[in-house]
Amino acid sequence: MQTHAELTTPVPFTSSTIRGTRLQVLTGRALSGFAVLFLTFDGVIKLIPNQMVVEASQQLGYRPESMLGIGITLLACLALYVIPRTAPLGALLLTAYLGGAVATHVRIGNPLFSHVLFPTYVAAFLWAGLVLRRPALRVLLPFGWRA
Repeated sequence: MQTHAELTTPVPFTSSTIRGTRLQVLTGRALSGFAVLFLTFDGVIKLIPNQMVVEASQQLGYRPESMLGIGITLLACLALYVIPRTAPLGALLLTAYLGGAVATHVRIGNPLFSHVLFPTYVAAFLWAGLVLRRPALRVLLPFGWRA
C-alpha cells in the first residue's frame, strides 16, 4: 500500500512518460483500432434498415425506428474518440453508451459473459488503447501505473 506522501507526490513527466514507448503506442493503436472497427460496424448497421437489425432491436426491447438515433449517437461518440484532441471525451461518452448496452442485456436476462459483459470488454479496449497511446492520462489511474 502506498503512503500518503507517495500518493500526493507529483509524478515527474519525462519524455517517455509523455510519449510512451513505441510498443505501448502500437499496442494502444491496435486495441483502439479493434474497438473502433467493431463500433463502426455496429453503428453503420443501425443506420441501414435490414431484417437482422429489426429483429435484434425487437429482442432487446427497442422499436426498430429507434435504431437510427442510436446509430447516429454511437457514430458521433466514435468520431469524438478518433479525433486525438477529443479522444478522452469520446471515450467517456462511449463508456456511457456501452453502459446502456450492459443495462439492456441485464434487463432482458442475457448470459453474463457473452452478452452482459461484452460491452465492458469493448470499453476496456477503448480505455486501454487510449491510455497506451496517451501516457499522460495515466495520472488518472488509481493504482499507480505510471511508467
